Amino acid sequence: MTRVGAIHTPRGGIPRRQNQSLRLPTSRVKIVGCVLGVLFGALLARAIYLQVIKQDFLQGQGSARYSRTLTLEATRGMITDRNGEPLAISTPVQSIWASPADMDAVPVEKINALARLLDLKPEDIARKFADKRREFVYLKRQIRPELADEVVKLAIPGVSTQREYRRYYPAGEIMAQVVGYTGMDGRGQEGMELSRDKMLAGHAGSRHVIKDRRGHIVEDVAAIERPRDGQTLALSLDRRVQYLAYRELKAGMEASGAKAGGIVVLDAQTGETLALVNLPTYNPNNRWDLKPAEMRNRVLSDQYEPGSIMKPLVIAKAFDDHLIRAEQVFDTRSYTIGPALIKDTHLYPELDIGGILQKSSNVGASKIALLLQQKTMWQFFNDIGFGRRPQTGFPGEAAGHVRPWKTWRPIEQATMGYGHGISVSLIQMARAYTVFTNDGEMLPISFTKLDAPLPGKSIISAQTARTIRHMMIKVTEPGGTAPRAQVLGYHVAGKTGTALKLEGGRYVKKYVASFVGFAPATRPRLIVAVMFDEPGNERGMIYGGISAAPVFAKVMADGLRMLGVEPDAPTNNTLFPADVPLVKEET
Repeated sequence: MTRVGAIHTPRGGIPRRQNQSLRLPTSRVKIVGCVLGVLFGALLARAIYLQVIKQDFLQGQGSARYSRTLTLEATRGMITDRNGEPLAISTPVQSIWASPADMDAVPVEKINALARLLDLKPEDIARKFADKRREFVYLKRQIRPELADEVVKLAIPGVSTQREYRRYYPAGEIMAQVVGYTGMDGRGQEGMELSRDKMLAGHAGSRHVIKDRRGHIVEDVAAIERPRDGQTLALSLDRRVQYLAYRELKAGMEASGAKAGGIVVLDAQTGETLALVNLPTYNPNNRWDLKPAEMRNRVLSDQYEPGSIMKPLVIAKAFDDHLIRAEQVFDTRSYTIGPALIKDTHLYPELDIGGILQKSSNVGASKIALLLQQKTMWQFFNDIGFGRRPQTGFPGEAAGHVRPWKTWRPIEQATMGYGHGISVSLIQMARAYTVFTNDGEMLPISFTKLDAPLPGKSIISAQTARTIRHMMIKVTEPGGTAPRAQVLGYHVAGKTGTALKLEGGRYVKKYVASFVGFAPATRPRLIVAVMFDEPGNERGMIYGGISAAPVFAKVMADGLRMLGVEPDAPTNNTLFPADVPLVKEET
């Protein structure tokens, strides 16, 4: 019996242990070597795949976790009036944001403290922090820098501040529809803020940084691209004239009981807009409860039938084409065109051209309109900008409407002579009156301050412009429809308008009252156009001579003196008393 581990001596005399015969088979060694070789090859292939083939992807993923590009906000350009007074400025504020993907769990007490500072619900903040898919989320935008400092003191990793700018409008509701406003992201939404957004916005810069897993900036990894601030925009508006127009339009609207109103003041020699006001209005510094009616720039966007303020233009065209003479007398008794009756409320059997304007005779104006060829009359309307956008660059401007001349019936051409059957905006009418103040040339409208007047377009002769201008002075004198438009010390020329409104294709008992005029009439400096939508019928407020003319007079009087315009009439003349009956224009 042999013991385990005993030494066995074979023949030949060399002893060996019995378990030395337990060697691994050669095939098993080969299998293990193959497996190790395959694993090494796989690791090598994976390394090549990651280091070569997927290098760009992996680097991008790494950068996404630790690399950040921070936006450096540009300062939005200032908007000023023509004298450099600020109308829109940007003030620095801070916004609070977080990167949930970079954040560890935030203690409840810090979430509650943050919620108290930002006036938010703790559960809303916690929900945002829990969304680890997001790398950027705003918590609160545009807060005071002092409040942002309190947030920073909480030292919550992953919560950061970002400098932004908030727009502030010093003139508030007085300039609202002209200047407009910007949204939360700093982009223009209305008015000049929208139309000149690219100029005002500038160009944002950037800063490329590395952040650690707790959201702290470790280092800048690229040169900082500095922001390019926006340019300053100098408007043509005069803040003093704008306030004056706002004050008087508001008072006139309250007195007339109108639903809405608008006024525009133009420089009669350059076409620059010195004031533009709409009511109702809004405060662009507080836009949480805006109503569409408050935001409408009625002076540019609302179309209406102008009524009798159209008469001087049609008469000027007929006079310029030598179809009528200054001393010519017309039969202004009622007459018919087919089944339609054209009449005046007041009976004036005969009127000359000046009398037709002074008394605002629909009969006389319609007869003069019918002397024009339809195509000629249509072309004249087109030349003075009716039916075409005035190209002010202002968003939402209306083109108005003039139907093709080939579709006109005689009654339609006749009524266009006194402003029915054609629609315009108030600024189109104000612009058309530049033909009288600029010796027959119509000027383009500008909302920006001009270094030199833009070239005008010749519409009628200088002699015609002066003749009709002189006739229009009678409108504001005793016996005319607008003695309440008089201004002490100045000759005033203008025209009243009272037009029925169209609703559903039919005329209804609702009115638009207006007055457009200029002064001094001998050397015009200002054009003022006033319009009231649906004034009340009490005390005759539906008539432009009663509701709109007094607003015109107050704005014109203070505006001329504000600009230092010398009087062109005796200063001892007596203004026509407001309580004396006056001629009411035809509707």
